[in-house]
Formats: sequence, C-alpha cells, structure tokens
Amino acid sequence: MRNRLLRVGLVTLMLSVVMSCGGGGGGGVDGSASATGAMGSTTGVGAMPGTDGSPGANGAGNGIGGIGADDGSTATAASGGGGDDGSGVGSGGTGVSTADATGVGSVDGAGSIIVNGLRYDTRTATGSVEDAPNGLQLGMSAKVTGPVNTDFTQGVARWVESAADVRGPAASVNLARGTFVILGTTVTTDEATVWADVSGLASIQAGQTLQVWGLPGVPGVLRATRIEQRPVSSPILTGTVQNLDAGRRTFTLGQAVVDYSRAMPDGMLDGRPLVNGTLVRVRADMSGPGNSLLATRVQWWYPVPTNDNGIAQLAGIVTDFAGLGSLRVLGFPVDASAAKVTAGPNGAVGNGVKVEVGGAVSGGVLRATKLKIRNVPGTGGPASFDLSGNVGAFRSASDFRVRGQPIDASAATFVNGQAAGLRNGVRVRVQGAQVVDGVLAAQTVTFQ
Repeated sequence: MRNRLLRVGLVTLMLSVVMSCGGGGGGGVDGSASATGAMGSTTGVGAMPGTDGSPGANGAGNGIGGIGADDGSTATAASGGGGDDGSGVGSGGTGVSTADATGVGSVDGAGSIIVNGLRYDTRTATGSVEDAPNGLQLGMSAKVTGPVNTDFTQGVARWVESAADVRGPAASVNLARGTFVILGTTVTTDEATVWADVSGLASIQAGQTLQVWGLPGVPGVLRATRIEQRPVSSPILTGTVQNLDAGRRTFTLGQAVVDYSRAMPDGMLDGRPLVNGTLVRVRADMSGPGNSLLATRVQWWYPVPTNDNGIAQLAGIVTDFAGLGSLRVLGFPVDASAAKVTAGPNGAVGNGVKVEVGGAVSGGVLRATKLKIRNVPGTGGPASFDLSGNVGAFRSASDFRVRGQPIDASAATFVNGQAAGLRNGVRVRVQGAQVVDGVLAAQTVTFQ
C-alpha cells in the first residue's frame, strides 16, 4: 500500500512546526504515575490539495515541488522544485551539518517547514504518508529526517513520514478528564488537539469510529494531537509493548492483547528486536473479543537512531521522571541536566508534562541542550498554530483558506492592515490556538 505520493501540503502543513506540539489543559493521565490510507511513495512529494478543496497533483521526480496554489488551483511537484516560499536553507547552507538528525512531533503549521523551531528546506525531500487520502493536515504526528545546524535553527529535510496512531470505536467518554477509550487505550486531549470534523469531546458518541494521531505517554495512554471521524475501518493501535510472549507471539498494548503471529514487521531500526518497552503501531484486519487484535503489520513507531553523535529533537509526554538528568520522552531516555529550559507559565518538568527536547545522542541517551515546556497537566500551556501563505477561497473574514486550511479571522487582531484588506492572493501569516470542526480560529493575522 505504498502507491500514494506524499503531498507537499502535507509536508508543509505537517512540518511547519511539525514538532512544536502546542499545549493545553488535558488531565495528567498520560504521564503521571497515576479506510486504511495508501502509503506514500519514496520517489517524491506531491502538491497539497488546492485551497478550494480540490485535490492536488501527485509528485514527480525526487523532490518536493510547488505547493497547491493559494487561489485554489493545484501544482505538480518536480524534482528539485521550490517549496512554499523557498525560504529554507540549502544543503550547502551556512552551518548545516552533513549528518542527519531525527525529529518527531505533530504538525502545527505551514508556510515553511519548522520542527520545534527548526526551519527545513524541503526541496529535495521524499516521504510517505498513510491513512490520510487528503494529505498531511494540522495535528498529524510525523517524523522528519535531515541534517541540521548546531543551534537547531536551520536544516534540510531528506525524509518525511506520517501515519495515524489509533483507529477504532470510541468508548468511555469522560468529559471531566478530557479522555475517551479506543481498543483499551486511553486517549487524552488538550487545547492543542485538532478536532478535524467534530466540535469537541462532547460530540463524540460511544461506538463512533475515530482516527487519532498523537503522542504516546505511559503504557496504555496516548495524547491526541488530531481527531477525525472515519467510517468503520480496520483497527490501528499505537503504544508501548508489554507482556511480550515470544513463544505465543503475543504482547499487550494498554488493555489490548495483540497476536502478531501473522504480522509483517516494519521499520525496525538498528537491528533492534521486538522487546518490552518498544513503541509500535499495530495494524489489524479486525478486533476480537476483549480488545484483542490479530495483527497484520507491526511498525516500529517513528524510531530514533541510538548511534552516538546522532542528533534528535522530540516532542512528547514526559514519563519515568527522576529529575532533569533522567526522564523519557516518547520512550527515549533523556538527560536534560545541562539543557536550557524554557519554562511554561504554569509549572515545571515532571511526569505528564508535554515538552520539546533537542540534543545529541550518546550511549543511547539524548543529551538535551534545549527543553521547552509545552503543557502542564491540569494547568495548560501555550497552544499555537502558524500558517503563512496567500489567501485563497475567500468569502469573508470568517471564511477563507491559507495553504488549504480553513480560517475564521472574525475575532482576530490584524497587523499591517485591516480585515477589509483580505482578498484572494494577499499574503498573510495566521496564528491561532484552536482548530474545531476543521477551522482554525485566528487570533492574529499579519499582512506580509
């Protein structure tokens, strides 16, 4: 199922702060002690859908080409073609290393590819995307690989990938805690969760099939970064392997028992075997009694290389916290004792806190030089989505698109202009904190 090219809009939409996960006020469950889409081709990245919702053209060649035009037309990717505004750095740009770095997080913007504050040139990138026939959208989890400079400000994307993390019928909706359950895994939400085609947790009905992208926390818990409705489809489940029985070929993910005797392994890195503690994504034909799954595919979930001197930047939920010198993010050991910590407004690092970390790997541990707090359970944190591009499909200040993303700027503050200046083709930067029913509520619109 690798015949669909990743769309440029995906890459741009997904990566333009692809790791800058936003924040919010979800509960502390995920860190405290307490129709299958086609996979992207590796030959290129195509154009995103046009801003009027029309499909974009497939990519061609070996690179990311033009993005869907902002007047609603489409563009076709060409090898080495320019992305967005061409503002990324080239492979020979000043200060960019030759070694690849790994970044994992969620899509928070478009108009340039920014991962945890790191801007990528995507003109030669390739990639794959699954479970998203319309391409990458805000809130989708993603991984980007490519060389970066030493201060995590510039880089060159070589590879981009994304896939859904959970899919199945919703159960046990808890409005007070901001959670629901799918296939025995607790899904938590916060202000940065993108509600693609629903108005929020209160609109979820028991038994409704949902597809979720998110960041794994403690075993059996996933922090949702994007939620959308789906027709009844084959199940997907992401989590930490526990209770591995190599003889019976079974393990558990949360409350689900997975039989992987017929499964195809996918994405294993550095020759690592399947062991307890491995983060995986399981695909199955159907679920059985008691949330059991007969797996058809077991994917290592966005694995991070453990080789010494490898560079990584991760956005995720803190677990196993024993001080800044010993914690985990996305299951990866982190030593942040020497990191520059950017504190959120309401708390410090601890289990359940959403953070961004970046640094070099040594001895299998990420030695972080930076750590940014994005969300503290129960108190929230900064949520931010950021889009730059030309206005398209304009109807009013409350109904237009940028990079294909619907925008409502009726309550926004305007900079360098007024709402009356909005029209098709005008270049703007839109910033907002929430996406509900697929619409980004703009807080600030800056004319560029």
